[in-house]
This record gives sequence, C-alpha cells and structure tokens, in this order.
Amino acid sequence: MSATVLYMSMSLDGFIAGPNERLDNPLGDGGGRLHDWSFTDRVPINGQVFKEFMATGAIVAGSGTFEPAHGWGGDHHGVPIWVLSRHEPRIDVSQWPLVTYTNDLNRAIADAKRAAGEKTVLLHGAATAQRALAAGLLDELELHIIPVLIGQGRRLFDHLAPEHIELERTRILEGEDGVTHMHYRVQR
Repeated sequence: MSATVLYMSMSLDGFIAGPNERLDNPLGDGGGRLHDWSFTDRVPINGQVFKEFMATGAIVAGSGTFEPAHGWGGDHHGVPIWVLSRHEPRIDVSQWPLVTYTNDLNRAIADAKRAAGEKTVLLHGAATAQRALAAGLLDELELHIIPVLIGQGRRLFDHLAPEHIELERTRILEGEDGVTHMHYRVQR
C-alpha cells in the first residue's frame, strides 16, 4: 500500500507563505521564493527531488491550498486529486474529472491510496497535514528548507496538539542554491 507524504517547502523560520496571503496573492508577499528550487529541475539534487515529487500517484489537498492555486488547472501531473473542504468549491471544477471535493479526511486518504497503487500519495496544505498527523494518517514528511527568514506569514506547524510526534530522519540532501531536502518517517 502506498504511503501518504507531506511535500512542503518552507523558510528556515518555519513559514510556508509570507504575509498578506489571499486569493490573488496565494503565497503571500515573498512566498514565491519558497518554490524557486522546484523550477531548477535540470540541476542534479533539486531535479531528483522534484522528479520524486512528480512521481506521486494521487493528491490530497486542502481547499485553502487548492483554490488559491486555481486548482492547478484541474490537472496536477495527471493524477486524481481529493480536495478537503467544508464548503462547496469556490472555483469551477465542473470540467475537471480528476478532482473530487470531500469533507472526509479518512475517506479521501483511503481513496487516494487505492488510486495511487504502489506510488505515494502527496499531501498539500498545512491544515491538511496537521489533520492527517492528528488522525495518524500521515506516514512521511519531505520538507524543503529554503535559506531565507520570512519573519511572518503562515507557519506549517502552528496548530498542532501539545503531544509529541516522533519522527525518524530517513534522508537529508543538500540541494542547489542552499536548499536542504529532509525526509522523515512518522513514528507511531
């Protein structure tokens, strides 16, 4: 069975978006800097990590990530997408057969794992990651640490419960342009 993996770029001080995040500025002020590494797919380490990211078999994302990204045009590297939301879609998804809206995290992950087969399920979004961690449904974290201090915005792990979640480091890669790619397995 496939693993659920959070893939997330963040600043050294833990931010995944800069300040003033909104629909017309989805990564906040300066937040685009966090993803510059992924546009360098011709360089050895960053390119390897990007190819791994794009080899996932399904996606589970929160609506707060999916909708500001304009739903990736309904096609994120040709795999099915489950969008967690408590509301109806705020963007038109009627022509996107790969997109399913749901409010059930357990069902979304189970369906995504079935669809992914042996490939991993990519998780997108801070709230989705935190919910999956709390429910024991997140298996691994692939964090791309960018050498920048943003200082304010949205942090990845701001709203976790107070209990400890132990992680086992399985890999660290020093990418180009100072990016550090760290992979962890969630210990249960």
